[in-house]
Amino acid sequence: MADDSRVFQVEIITPDRIFHTGGATMIEFNTAAGEIGVYKKHIPLTTVLAPGIVKIHNDGEEDVRAAVHSGFAEILPDKVTLLAEIAEWPDEIDKSRAEAAKQRAEERLAGRTEEIDIKRAEFALRKALVRLDISE
Repeated sequence: MADDSRVFQVEIITPDRIFHTGGATMIEFNTAAGEIGVYKKHIPLTTVLAPGIVKIHNDGEEDVRAAVHSGFAEILPDKVTLLAEIAEWPDEIDKSRAEAAKQRAEERLAGRTEEIDIKRAEFALRKALVRLDISE
């Protein structure tokens, strides 16, 4: 059981649902500036989410893991809110679809032409890799 003095609230919200709500002693996720780990009493911060795996730790309990693809994070001393465009549990991911998306993105990047939106292809590849990573 986690020490209550170290526990803060975590919410992950998407446009179509409240994806997760609960307590944590630490949360890790990717931002546009790199990976971040947050404990209770973190300084207030708002940042841009990058595709990656969110890990929610709560002492003595199994870590919660989810794929989050883009959005914003609001960090307050006693609460972290992730406003995500897409958030998925590992069992919600269609592995064959993610593999096909990865293949398409790699083909677009390999055959670079002026018509290809490179940033969009790189983002699609990153989302597919996150999905494949968490579904393992």
